[in-house]
Amino acid sequence: MSEHSHRPTKKSAGHVIVDTLEAHGVERAYIVPGESYLDVLDGLHKSSIETVVTRHEGGAAYMAEADGKLHQRPGIAMVTRGPGAANALVGLHTAWQDSTPMVLFVGLIPFEHREKEAFQEFDPKAWFGTSAKRVMVLDHPERASEVVAEAMFAAMSGRPGPVVVGLPEDIITRDIPAEIHPTIPVATGGMTVTDWKALNSALQEAEKPLFVFGGNDWSHEGAEIFTRWLEEHDLPAAAEWRCEGTVPFDSPSYVGPIGYGRPRPTYDLLEETDLLVFVGTVPGDVITNGFTTRQNWEKNNFLVTIDPSLRGRSGPVSHQIVAKPDVFVRDLVLMDLTVKDSWKEWTARMRGEQEKFASLPEAEPGDGQAKMATLMANLVPTLPRDAMVTFGAGEHTNWAHRYFPTNGYASMISARNGSMGYSIPSAVAASLSYPERRVVTIAGDGEFLMNGQELATAAQYGATPLVIVMDNQQYGTIRTHQERDYPGRVSGTQLKNPDFAQMAESFGGFGVRVENDADVPAAIDAALAAIDEQGSFALIHLVVEQGVKAY
Repeated sequence: MSEHSHRPTKKSAGHVIVDTLEAHGVERAYIVPGESYLDVLDGLHKSSIETVVTRHEGGAAYMAEADGKLHQRPGIAMVTRGPGAANALVGLHTAWQDSTPMVLFVGLIPFEHREKEAFQEFDPKAWFGTSAKRVMVLDHPERASEVVAEAMFAAMSGRPGPVVVGLPEDIITRDIPAEIHPTIPVATGGMTVTDWKALNSALQEAEKPLFVFGGNDWSHEGAEIFTRWLEEHDLPAAAEWRCEGTVPFDSPSYVGPIGYGRPRPTYDLLEETDLLVFVGTVPGDVITNGFTTRQNWEKNNFLVTIDPSLRGRSGPVSHQIVAKPDVFVRDLVLMDLTVKDSWKEWTARMRGEQEKFASLPEAEPGDGQAKMATLMANLVPTLPRDAMVTFGAGEHTNWAHRYFPTNGYASMISARNGSMGYSIPSAVAASLSYPERRVVTIAGDGEFLMNGQELATAAQYGATPLVIVMDNQQYGTIRTHQERDYPGRVSGTQLKNPDFAQMAESFGGFGVRVENDADVPAAIDAALAAIDEQGSFALIHLVVEQGVKAY
């Protein structure tokens, strides 16, 4: 046998990067192409990874971030240097604040052109160093697979988050041994004996305990086990803002979301409970209503998070358990607790408030202008149990918080950093990941146009979300703050909009514009028929009155 037969196969570093992503189970990459990483694009040519070509780097980054929320692995985005990288930063910030595993690959100028202000040159570590867990630059081609494996590990380990990998265009074309670096295992933590005894004792002593769940680090199975345990013990659980579904909407243990705009009783409960157990999240700015609720250090707070630094926490810490949610739940279910009457009364009271809050409005249309209440009342009964909802930021999102039945982990995909423009990209990613499920996105008129062009991506790749555009001709959230602080002085918040239904049709989908409330039910029927019978996305452009809120 020739000695040459023992030599490892060689490939370009760019192709090895793609092979390594395949080995990590990546199913799709969301990209805007650039000449700076052509060799990686060539590696994707015959790869098992679906290459989703988007229309803006912000859309690509949002889709990758949503993909990271939907799966137990990082979402992947690829963009080019300079302007492309700048456009992608919005998705990176979302992943950072939402603790979402994501890897952003950025094509860079050739190695030898550095420090010459070359075309589109920038310093990735200076740009992204404060908004990513790690920023890595592939300066040595033989490390290509190792760097990808390290990036995937860094995105998933500890508190999940975004990682940036820079790819100099000359480095990725060089041939290297085509050896794939092994996947690096991620530590999951767990309850120590001391942790278990402390929580067990705290629960036995509590009369009004409350669990708060959140984050993107659960599995579907872990969420289901957690829910069963809560229900068996008549214990209540509330959702972190924009994290609904981990404990299902119809569970007798689910008592509603905690976050901006929630009716006052939820915040009062945070003060009233004698034991708060946060799982997968911490009491941060939004949950504590701007660092004002439950700040007394005599309060009993157990924090269950894999992040030992408790980044973003506000208020007291009685005990920290360093564990990912699934591992915590594995140990939690071993507790043999006697259900107290006080638990039953406490949970029933809060559940009753949530059921009243989520009770659908009148389905019969009224006279005059179209109403979101009528749309939700007619849409919700049509939804299958595994329906999903996505949205970005604005007062339009409260209609989903209040009425949309989220029944399972990752059935609500949203931007907890309050980033506008997230609704359409996240809906595309959700629909591509789960083509058999009903995906609904609720967008405001201001938010929609920030990334509405990604309907072209939906049409190109067969995504079929139902898009609701609530058009109140203004940036509603800002207008609400403005009226509170500067009453009667309308400035910088009003909008004049195009016909979004015609826009949807121009992209190859179904569109219907609704101005009268009487036309809402028929519009819903037509939109759902277009999705189910024609296999296209559908958009309902709902023109509503200003100032009408979900609550």
